[in-house]
Amino acid sequence: MKEEETDKTIEGKNGTNGDAAGHHETRAHAEGHEEHKKKKKKEEPLEQLKTDLLEKEKELNELKERVLYQQAEFENFKKLKAKEKQDTLRFGNEGLIKDLLPIIDNLERAIEHGDKTDDTKSIMDGIRLTLNGFLKVLEQFHVTRVEAVGKPFDPNVHEAVMHVERNEDEPGMVAEEFQKGYLLDGRLLRPSMVSVVKGPESD
Repeated sequence: MKEEETDKTIEGKNGTNGDAAGHHETRAHAEGHEEHKKKKKKEEPLEQLKTDLLEKEKELNELKERVLYQQAEFENFKKLKAKEKQDTLRFGNEGLIKDLLPIIDNLERAIEHGDKTDDTKSIMDGIRLTLNGFLKVLEQFHVTRVEAVGKPFDPNVHEAVMHVERNEDEPGMVAEEFQKGYLLDGRLLRPSMVSVVKGPESD
C-alpha cells in the first residue's frame, strides 16, 4: 500500500514538473515569435526606404538623360540658326542681284548699239529706259531718292557743298543737286550733295 502511494506521489511531482517545463517552452516560443515580429517590423521600413531610394535614383537618371537630350537639341538648334544667319548674310541680296542682271544686260546692249551707230538720241533713250528700270528695281527693295531741288534745305538728308545767290528763289531753298541721295525704307543711305540759296548779305 505504501509503495502505491509513493508511486502516485512521484507521478504527481513529475506531472507538475512536466507542466512547468511545457509552459516554459511555450512562453519562450511566444517570446521568440514576438521578437521575430518586432525585428520584421523594423526591417520593413528599411526595405521600403531602399525601394524608394532605388526609384528616386531611377527617376534622377531619367531626368539627367532628358536634360542631356534637351541640351543636345538646343546645341543643334543654335548651330542651325547660326548657319541660317550666315546664309542670310551671304545670300540676302540674291533677289536684288537677280533683278539687276537684266539691267546690266540692257546697258551692255546699249554700249554695243552705240559702237555700231552715230544715232546718239536712240542711245540716250535706251540709257534712260535702263536707268528707269534700275530705279524701279530699287523701289521694290524700298530704296527711294531724296527729294532735293526746289525743297527747303534739310540737314538730315541734304549736304550743302556751296551757297548761291538767286533772286527768284527764297533763301534756304535747294538750288541745284550735284549728287542724288537715297533712302532705304526711310533710313538715309546717302545724303544729296546740293547748293543752297543764301540770303541777302547785310551791309
